[in-house]
Amino acid sequence: MRADRLVSLVLLLRQRGRLTADTLARELEVSTRTVLRDIEALSAAGVPVYAERGRHGGFALSPGFRTELTGLNHDEALALLTAGSARGEQVFGLGSALASAMRKVVDALPASHRATASDAAQRFLVDPETDLLSRRLVAEEVPDTTMIEVRRAVLAGHKLRIHYAATGQTPQWRTVDPIGLVTVRDRAYLLATRSGADRTYRLSRVLAAEELPETAQRPNRVDLDRIWRERSAQFLSGGDHITVLVRVNPERREDLLDTALAVRAEEPDADGWLRLEVTFQDSRHAEWALWQLSTDAEALAPQTLRTSLRNRAAAIATRYGDPS
Repeated sequence: MRADRLVSLVLLLRQRGRLTADTLARELEVSTRTVLRDIEALSAAGVPVYAERGRHGGFALSPGFRTELTGLNHDEALALLTAGSARGEQVFGLGSALASAMRKVVDALPASHRATASDAAQRFLVDPETDLLSRRLVAEEVPDTTMIEVRRAVLAGHKLRIHYAATGQTPQWRTVDPIGLVTVRDRAYLLATRSGADRTYRLSRVLAAEELPETAQRPNRVDLDRIWRERSAQFLSGGDHITVLVRVNPERREDLLDTALAVRAEEPDADGWLRLEVTFQDSRHAEWALWQLSTDAEALAPQTLRTSLRNRAAAIATRYGDPS
């Protein structure tokens, strides 16, 4: 909306001082022509914005044009700025809104807090794109158009029509009653019901979505944390899931957890390794995951998995055995 953009434009000028039209256009994700029209609108509305000509020129606000919010202390502002730095653009398609909100938080701080809170927030890094081994943490992408429709239906309490590609199935359209959205380890899920039955949809598999005008059949109040725990328990207890007892080198623990569905138990082993009880999709998934860890992991149970891994290792040894 234009009103939101005008507010964001003013906040950018307040916090950064003089900025060129091109810089403002990049920040606001609009054209330079739109920025110039917005500048004219602000001037007409009495906002003291003026242009500076020359090589280092741009637009700026008259000194002293500022408001303050004295109810936010230093630590509260630091918490908000730190949270806002954590790849927020990946949370339910709210990246632009988050950036705008952070500008408003900084702008509203008293002068005594503004610089120190911003500087302190630079000392915290939450969820970088890679870990210490330079492994890239790839978040699942959901098209903005799809995310917007899903989010609107969830917040408005309307039915939602989604084109969903379930694993191993042909994509199909289905109408659901959305309950809420959950994000876990850079994966986003839609909690919903369909014909009264609980359903959990992975948003990266929603190919298209359409908010419908009909009211969703759902309770007025919701405890998403409780619902998520219940559905997680149902997921782990159903289907062909297999629970594996495994010993693993601590240095490869994260590699194991990246492939497992869940960790049921964990304790140190006598030789410095870790003993974990983990769940996999099925026996083939478990065999594949443990094979990737080579000699840094050992399956202790079930015996069928140990046998499968031993047979695979024997086949490899035969293939690459001593030719003499």
